[in-house]
Amino acid sequence: MNHSTRTIKEMSRQEKPYEKCQELGPSALTDAELLAVVLRTGTEGMSSVDLARQILKLGGQEERLDSLYHMAIPELTRIRGIGKVKAIQIVCLCELAKRLSKATNTKKVLFDRAETIADYYMEEMRHLEQEEMRCVFLNSKCQLISDKVISRGTVNSSPASPREIFIEALRCRAVNLILLHNHPSGDPTPSYQDVMVTRKIREAGALIGIELQDHIIIGDQCYFSLKERGYFK
Repeated sequence: MNHSTRTIKEMSRQEKPYEKCQELGPSALTDAELLAVVLRTGTEGMSSVDLARQILKLGGQEERLDSLYHMAIPELTRIRGIGKVKAIQIVCLCELAKRLSKATNTKKVLFDRAETIADYYMEEMRHLEQEEMRCVFLNSKCQLISDKVISRGTVNSSPASPREIFIEALRCRAVNLILLHNHPSGDPTPSYQDVMVTRKIREAGALIGIELQDHIIIGDQCYFSLKERGYFK
């Protein structure tokens, strides 16, 4: 019998994701098996595990868990066996993973250290398919007041308005701020425009007493701090 078309009933007990999780714990499950638990059911001639494998291979030959972050509901529903409900379950699972990652790092983040700031926002921003500019507003002790998405752009452009940034900073009585944006390419090296925007916002902030502490660019599991690299001298 072809392994790829077996149903859950035809699998051995230790291959069934629910039973395997119960006996060995969730860490024993493969990525496809974990996703299969969320899917619950497969489709005709295909188990939930095999359906999960197809989803993880979408767009490539290898199973990649992080590919889920790039799938929207319309794209998922084009897969045989994935209806609207399953698609919504998958995108909600991804959003939950991002929020869990951020919540886990909340107590660890120090807003005067680029490394911890980048870790805090990494999962939320590194999978974005277009540039997003986010502003982090801090008090006089560099403690978080709030953060806000200032602008979203095309694949390689996210125009930021200094006016909008400082209106929000004054509204929440921020004394310090940090800029963050992502590079969808995964390479966080700043462009000429990134450097110019940083300079413009830093100069504008100095005039009204709000200090730009850093501009951090998020790549794929890496970051670039303009302050750390000497651009603030």
